Amino acid sequence: MFIALVVAAVASLGTPLITSVATSFHVSLGSAQWTLTVALLSGAVATPVLGRLGAGPHRRTTILATLTVVVVGSALTVLPLPFAWLLAGRAAQGVGLGLTALMMGVARDHLPEERSAAVIALISVVSIIGAGVGYPLAALLAELGGVRAAYGLGLVVTAAALLTAWRSMPEAPEGRSAHVDVAGAVVLAAALLLVLFLAGERNLWSRHLAVAAALALVAVMLLCVWAVLELRSTTPLVDVRAMRHPAVAGANLAMLVGGIGTYLLLTLITRYAQTPHGAGYGFGLTTFVAGLVLIPFSVLGFAAGKLTPRARTRITDPLLLAGSAVMVGGGFALFAAARSGLAELFAAMGVLGFGAGGFAAAMPGVILAVTPKSETSSAMSFNYVVRSVGYSLGSAIGGLILATGTGPGHLAPDDGAYTTAALIGIGIMAIATLTSLALAHRRPSRTNPNVGHTHPHTGSPMPKGY
Repeated sequence: MFIALVVAAVASLGTPLITSVATSFHVSLGSAQWTLTVALLSGAVATPVLGRLGAGPHRRTTILATLTVVVVGSALTVLPLPFAWLLAGRAAQGVGLGLTALMMGVARDHLPEERSAAVIALISVVSIIGAGVGYPLAALLAELGGVRAAYGLGLVVTAAALLTAWRSMPEAPEGRSAHVDVAGAVVLAAALLLVLFLAGERNLWSRHLAVAAALALVAVMLLCVWAVLELRSTTPLVDVRAMRHPAVAGANLAMLVGGIGTYLLLTLITRYAQTPHGAGYGFGLTTFVAGLVLIPFSVLGFAAGKLTPRARTRITDPLLLAGSAVMVGGGFALFAAARSGLAELFAAMGVLGFGAGGFAAAMPGVILAVTPKSETSSAMSFNYVVRSVGYSLGSAIGGLILATGTGPGHLAPDDGAYTTAALIGIGIMAIATLTSLALAHRRPSRTNPNVGHTHPHTGSPMPKGY
């Protein structure tokens, strides 16, 4: 859980420091934005690769090597080097995001079943609330000691995570093997690069729509090529065939849509809180104070993660997903209806945190119920790639809506643009709710974890109905 929290918090360090990076390194805000985008990109690419390596016999070595890369990257962000080295360091830090799925695999292999489910749920939750932990701390350090001091926080905690893993991480069970599909990894990296680039470059859509549409088409084609490669490979990076299982496909669709909604509301609330009073709304908060708005998100998200395992004894995971999606939709409704005071923003962020925490805690149960133990890391790694794409799209959608609502000559969007974005968010979470309810209406026998067939590539036992 500590490792999952650290890698999530470090990856989020780019968010509050974009303006400081632009000022310190004398680069544009668009260039500084890549300190966040490059971490998300490297994490999205590394996650399925590490997930496949984590399914093999060298999981401990993979974890330690990955954390070493993260520590080296953290050092690059602290040393007085040019901007290109900062981007390289941020990319290395982002690789650590791929460890979350491996931590779930460790929990499932080495903890009793009654404990592993609760721990896996909390690992999923802390990987989300890590942003709420890292954001205010990084912003405070940036105000006190500059951008290098803020990145120094990342170096300290990643070094602690490496030491923790070295002292306590067990070896993987014997009898496993894993091979990495290099061609599939390269094609997936290219596709994700285009997806994240298009999600972050909002000006490209407004000024060069034809170019953006062409790049989007190329990204779709690359994803199709990647899927074909995975289907034909005897050692696929991600077992695409598993995506045909309705529970897995539905869970990943729910994660994509839920991720879009979660990050959309996070974007709206944090931007609204920092909008200067001169716009006629907003609170003009500093980066650090605006980061404190995320505290209810983290606290209630963790609370939801602790409560969800208890609720699972009475409520099925798909219904928990649906209820959590409704909760996030309630956060949108609260933000749309009342945002004249800071207390209302704190309330909306708390509702979002509780809903997002419950969503993250219930998600592994849906997927792992139809996944053999040896494939835990690989199955969850794909889910985290989907979540990363959803987060990027949510941020981009929020930016596009607010940009559309910004009048000529104005720096801030109209207040009504936030209401429009919130209403769209309610619609997005309605889709996530319906998707989760569709999973809940499936017969229990179709998601029975009892062993049936064997995996076509690894020979691992597969669940009935696979």
